[in-house]
Amino acid sequence: MTQIASDTVDQTRPRATQLSRWLSCIRFDEVAALQATPIIGAVLSIGALSASHALTVAILIAGNLCLMAHVFVLNDWSGIDGDLKDPDRASRTFAAKGLTRREVGYLAGSLLAISLLLFGLINTRALVVAITVAGLSALYSSPTLHLKGAPLFSSALHFVGGCMHFLIGYAAFGAINAQGLVVSCFFGLVFTAGHFTHEARDYDVDLLNGIRTNAVAFGKTRSFVAGLVLFISAYALMVALAVLGLVPFALVFAAAFIPVHLWASRRAMLAGLTSESLYRLQRCYRALFATIGIVMISMVALS
Repeated sequence: MTQIASDTVDQTRPRATQLSRWLSCIRFDEVAALQATPIIGAVLSIGALSASHALTVAILIAGNLCLMAHVFVLNDWSGIDGDLKDPDRASRTFAAKGLTRREVGYLAGSLLAISLLLFGLINTRALVVAITVAGLSALYSSPTLHLKGAPLFSSALHFVGGCMHFLIGYAAFGAINAQGLVVSCFFGLVFTAGHFTHEARDYDVDLLNGIRTNAVAFGKTRSFVAGLVLFISAYALMVALAVLGLVPFALVFAAAFIPVHLWASRRAMLAGLTSESLYRLQRCYRALFATIGIVMISMVALS
């Protein structure tokens, strides 16, 4: 009996190890950071959460987790050659963890299939929007098209993708209307601004790998400033939406975040727009926009 138990444990360990390696390929921090957007869309669409909506919200969250995991795994699968040339990333790639590109390709495909299955359980609208997000991700990351290296167009993909990400949640509980489309533009601006900032941070690596991002094409500083302008535009849009009554009026407080963001951006510029300074800026603006999201959800849920 002891020998049988030992053999069972030995057979289980390789499977557990393989599963842990697959899971290690998922950027859980990035995936977690992108969970609020569709939830905000859902809350604005249904007006207030109730027990009857709990199952749909749970499926929405699970579907979005798999969809965002797919997006990042596909991006890493596509960019593995460049990541292996980057000394800061090489040790964190799936290749360094003993996984092949084929295995990671299967993982990306499986995550997408599960995601679409879950969104299909909600309704056709949510499924169509999720497919659109996956399509935009493929256009951006696919080795064949690789529009990541198409200046401005890559940012346009992020704008549309940011809007669609919000609309996944919005479509889960109602038809996409004018309010949903206008509010989605806030998230589109935030996604695009973050994209410009991210490209400024990755300027050296992208230049080394011959990827013509906005920062490589127009310069790191210009890319950074473009992102800053879009961030300020996002705050201004949120204030306008609050004044117009499309989101809770309390969100006019977003205007107070503009000087904070400008101060944090100035600090990054004085530091020379180094990777460390831009990571610090990223943590700052993520906290600011997370606060906006929490207030939005709270005010709508309590109204």
